[in-house]
Amino acid sequence: MSAPALPSSSGAERVWPAAVDAGAICAVAGRSQREMQEWMAGYPGLFAARPFDAALSSTLSLAMAFSGPWLDAAGLRMANKVCLWAFGLDWLVDYVASSAPEVAEIAGRCLAVAAGDPPLAGDDLTVFLGEIRDELAASPSFPLLGPVWREELELMLEGMSREREWRDSGVTPSLEEYLGNAANLGFSFAFAAHLIHVGGVTDAADVEPVRRASHAVQRVIRLLNDLGTYERDLAWGDLNALLLGVTREEVDRQVASLAARSRSLIEPLRGSHPHIAGYLERQMDFCAGFYRLADYWGAL
Repeated sequence: MSAPALPSSSGAERVWPAAVDAGAICAVAGRSQREMQEWMAGYPGLFAARPFDAALSSTLSLAMAFSGPWLDAAGLRMANKVCLWAFGLDWLVDYVASSAPEVAEIAGRCLAVAAGDPPLAGDDLTVFLGEIRDELAASPSFPLLGPVWREELELMLEGMSREREWRDSGVTPSLEEYLGNAANLGFSFAFAAHLIHVGGVTDAADVEPVRRASHAVQRVIRLLNDLGTYERDLAWGDLNALLLGVTREEVDRQVASLAARSRSLIEPLRGSHPHIAGYLERQMDFCAGFYRLADYWGAL
């Protein structure tokens, strides 16, 4: 989104300052937040816990709006919706489920609904997922990208289950193993849904290069998240890269290396898919700034 050029009283164009762009982005985020709050109110079984506060919906909507400033609230709708659903899933997996087998049962329900089964009555997790699935299935991009979305869901659920198994068994993974499990973050799952919604990829040959870039960005955001949420993860009993026997300086170096790798995978996309490239890079850079000061979750 470029700064708008509006006519001045003399008839010459006047370019407004960058704050105008920021204001427009925040306006889109505000519209998205209202819709997000409606979803949260509509699925109280998923979002009634205290950490799902107003700041969570506000900061999530800002993250999407700043990542795709050329999009309006309708264009960002699916990114917001799937991201919020993934937060609800994460809450159930990490804090409500009492064991790894219970997590596996949650994963099975989700995979069945994503594949086309009807949601379970009274189960807000699968009812909301079924709503998402049906909305995505109506998109012209779904025949090409629907299988990608389902695969990313499976990867995310496998990652969540693996992390729960590590936690319950007292296993401390290596940093390499931990990064290999970065799909549990859910970024690439939400991004696949966003691509279906906006119709970002139409050529099958472009799917894998876009996915490689998405997975690379996901690993960067995994570590940025850990740097910003260390104290909360300690308090909540979550796994964190800084609890794996590595220093903050080592994680910082890993972030820099992975970010450089991500940019190298994003760069070839700029010519044919400038908005995909821009969204991936801006999401990564937004997280680098956001996690210096804040976290999405509210207090327990």
